[in-house]
Amino acid sequence: MKSLLCIALTGAAAAADAQSIGTAAVAPVVEVRSASVQPVATGAADTFTGSVRISSPFQALEPGKTAGATVTFEPRARTAWHSHPLGQTLIVTAGEGLVQQKGQLAQVIRPGDVVTIPANVLHWHGAGPNGSMTHVAIAEKENGISVTWQDKVTDQEYLAAVSSADPGPTVGAKSHAYPSSETLSPRQRAIPLIAAFVASSDMPRLNFALNQGLDAGLTVSEAKEILVQLYAYAGFPRSLNALGELLAVVEVRKQRGIKDAQGREPSRKVATGEELVTVGRANQTEISGGPVQGAVFDFAPPINQFLQAHLFGDIFERDNLDWQSRELATVGALAATPGAEAQLRSHMRASLRVGLTAAQLGQLTRALAEEVSPEVAARANEALTQVLAAASKG
Repeated sequence: MKSLLCIALTGAAAAADAQSIGTAAVAPVVEVRSASVQPVATGAADTFTGSVRISSPFQALEPGKTAGATVTFEPRARTAWHSHPLGQTLIVTAGEGLVQQKGQLAQVIRPGDVVTIPANVLHWHGAGPNGSMTHVAIAEKENGISVTWQDKVTDQEYLAAVSSADPGPTVGAKSHAYPSSETLSPRQRAIPLIAAFVASSDMPRLNFALNQGLDAGLTVSEAKEILVQLYAYAGFPRSLNALGELLAVVEVRKQRGIKDAQGREPSRKVATGEELVTVGRANQTEISGGPVQGAVFDFAPPINQFLQAHLFGDIFERDNLDWQSRELATVGALAATPGAEAQLRSHMRASLRVGLTAAQLGQLTRALAEEVSPEVAARANEALTQVLAAASKG
């Protein structure tokens, strides 16, 4: 009997140990998910305007109801009007943007700012016109719902918000309504490097730069668009080779389990015929600061017709890549092209007109010096110096 009791107790102890081990296996643990393996999605066209990337989504464990993500808005990108049944908190981590409650002035938001949005208050938020903005968005669900979307913010509403924005209590804030960013985002910094390697046909370093750009938030659509545009500055052969390299990069990243955001296609139909020439001429005039004319165009009028209809019409009307990004790509390619100094100066001026700052362009030249070559950086720096000197003289 004693032996049977010992066996029973031993069995019970073993069963208890097994149950303990099983319980330990499912016990809650702290989890860290690397940002490099987090999915990145593109903001839906019916609830966002412009280029928006949504990364590192999270959902609280039960009984928690909190959820959110990191959201990056490129220049002029913004949410539609919306509200949250239990409110929302935004924490700005990079760039400068805007938030506006319906019926009130918009407010400028900057890194470190915490935005508290009450329940059921109609509002929108996004980037300003001169740079990208990133924030962490946090909201709770009520009956499974965390947001109610309404109409998109029109261009007229957005521009009115920019022009009348309250800059807030920041000490030393600039006097105009929306201060320009003074820093290139990692995504912006990658663009001229990609362009320089396309122009110089440096495929190994282009491969590295494309990976850097995708890691920094370039969507696949944006990367393709940059390489397509560059045919106008670097030629079809280099553009086609670069697109082949991007295709290879994307496939390798897929095999590694990296989920790159695909991005979006252009949202509007590009005009044709005389309407295309009219649109292209308007874009060219806005970017150049006035009507483009000169002896070369008088001597060979078709070249300006092609510029207006195709480059500034067909290509610059494609709104899946903003004009700042297009100018960063153009400057990078021209800096890597000996003999294109006049065109490089022209596009340095254009970069300033589309909202890039002198400080940002100075960072571009330093990036070229660090990542490309001293010669390429010197051409970019000389062009920038001449443009700024001319501007200071009026």
